[in-house]
Amino acid sequence: MLVSATEMLKKAKAGHYAVGQFNINNLEWTKSVLLTAQELNSPVILGVSEGAGKYMTGFKTVAAMVKAMDEELGITVPVALHLDHGSYEGCYKCIKAGFTSIMFDGSHYPIEENVAKTTELVNVAHALGLSIEAEVGSIGGEEDGVVGAGECADPEECKMVADLGVDMLAAGIGNIHGKYPEHWAGLSFDTLDAIQQKTGIMPLVLHGGTGIPEDMIKKAIDLGVSKINVNTECQLSFQEATRKYIEEGKDLQGKGFDPRKLLAPGAEAIRATVKEKMELFGSIGKAND
Repeated sequence: MLVSATEMLKKAKAGHYAVGQFNINNLEWTKSVLLTAQELNSPVILGVSEGAGKYMTGFKTVAAMVKAMDEELGITVPVALHLDHGSYEGCYKCIKAGFTSIMFDGSHYPIEENVAKTTELVNVAHALGLSIEAEVGSIGGEEDGVVGAGECADPEECKMVADLGVDMLAAGIGNIHGKYPEHWAGLSFDTLDAIQQKTGIMPLVLHGGTGIPEDMIKKAIDLGVSKINVNTECQLSFQEATRKYIEEGKDLQGKGFDPRKLLAPGAEAIRATVKEKMELFGSIGKAND
């Protein structure tokens, strides 16, 4: 059931759990996430970066695939189709394509420009019933060519953007996209707590969910994080299962080279990873709350 992310995140905030955003890259990714969410009766957000959207030939293709798959699989849990780290232009493309949620990442602009563009997009998104996420402070690492050093967000700037009427706010608290370095300092809970105090009931978003220790995840949820993004971990799970299948020579046995067989272990590995994350985030059984 395709919906905006607004209500699911309000419920997550009130219920002290988090909804997982799992980025999709192709049919196998999408099917794996949807089936797992349905099996576990969990709300879910399908994240699509601009790079992944381009890889899948465009946002219209992605939206059409997700809508058709949602219907064909009989998905009844809430599913949001969300643009991840969207540019100003990318947001409008996804709105036209039929996404149910967008993220405008204006964190690399001066705060005044971030506020102006976010304000405009909030008005457009809400007029169409879409949810919108904004970002303050950069997320470390690289995402589709946007490189962030992982600076912690200014709580006052977070309040300024939250007050614009966004439905969720991503704020840098030392988190990083991709694998975390060996000597990573960890999340800044002082910053997160200060942001929570300034933004109140606003659902907060934790990007770079792969590799953060479980105790930090749980503490972040306690401090107001209601949406956690996972991408790299699913990619690694898919890669490891596919590598094992090939190294064991199963692709050479019978018709093991058939893509439906070749990609099946990776798809199952994604399902296992998504299940593990939904258990950690506390979203299992929450779809009908």
